[in-house]
Amino acid sequence: MRKESATRRRHRVVLVASPGVPLFEFAIAAEVFGTDRRSLTEDWYEFTIAGVDAPTTAIARGMTVPTPTGLAALTRADTVIVPACVDVHAHAPDALLDALRQAHARGARIAGICSGSFVLAEAGLLTGRRATTHWLHAGELAARYPDIAVDPTVLYVHDDVWTSAGSAAGMDMCLELVRQDLGAGVANEVARYVVTPPHRDGGQAQFIRTTYPSAAPRGQDVQEWARGSLSEVTVTDMARYAGISQRTLNRRFRDSVRMSPQDWLQRTRLDVAAEQLETTDLTIEAIARRVGLGSATNLRARFAGTYGVPPAQYRRTFNRRT
Repeated sequence: MRKESATRRRHRVVLVASPGVPLFEFAIAAEVFGTDRRSLTEDWYEFTIAGVDAPTTAIARGMTVPTPTGLAALTRADTVIVPACVDVHAHAPDALLDALRQAHARGARIAGICSGSFVLAEAGLLTGRRATTHWLHAGELAARYPDIAVDPTVLYVHDDVWTSAGSAAGMDMCLELVRQDLGAGVANEVARYVVTPPHRDGGQAQFIRTTYPSAAPRGQDVQEWARGSLSEVTVTDMARYAGISQRTLNRRFRDSVRMSPQDWLQRTRLDVAAEQLETTDLTIEAIARRVGLGSATNLRARFAGTYGVPPAQYRRTFNRRT
């Protein structure tokens, strides 16, 4: 049995190293897929870095990475990761665009992190599809490629081709790829190693666990306080805790969080309910009371409306204790 497992072909992940590629987005994919994690599973990935230039490619901050096979590595890839590009207004090398088209045509999984979506768009791989990118560049992507349905509100999108929002959202997408390939258990362990929460099926917005910038006055984290008091907190309570009027609280939330305090409170209750479904054996009724939704009936209706599935089905999918 062990001999058979050792000879099984592993999933090949190729990370593209374009000249000048930003370090953070490049490092995300290298850390998730390039670190040998066969202690978790013998089916861990075979990882290669491919560059337009061979035998090395100069990336950001004067660093170089070995790319001895050049773009030929894409011809054997099962998954190709394109990290952020150095300039969204610059044209990607023709050789890279051709290699991406050929890899996609033969069935390789293609994923772009952050502004890497511009490279995929230039290659024609996002035409007629839904996609996302860093919020700073979403308008530019939509204007330049009107045939792409650009959604700047999500962490990542899977519409045949994968795309993620800015920077750290690329980690969420990479963890989702691991989850699909090797299971939730392995993905959760990888997330634990890199000290980040495991995110769920982000191509379906209902499974995104969203975090928001703070709308609180300096020194008063009203959102953190409200999250710890969900069973009974109201918007009036939040304004009183922050020492400001409800009108001011509403303005600050809309400026920083892009939603009203009431909408934020409702979404937070549902997100915490999802966490409870994943990590506890509490009844749906008990979870509903804990998060301030009152009853199991109310939780079921609101949860299904936001996450797309009823709480019991979500628990069966994501609770490792069941």
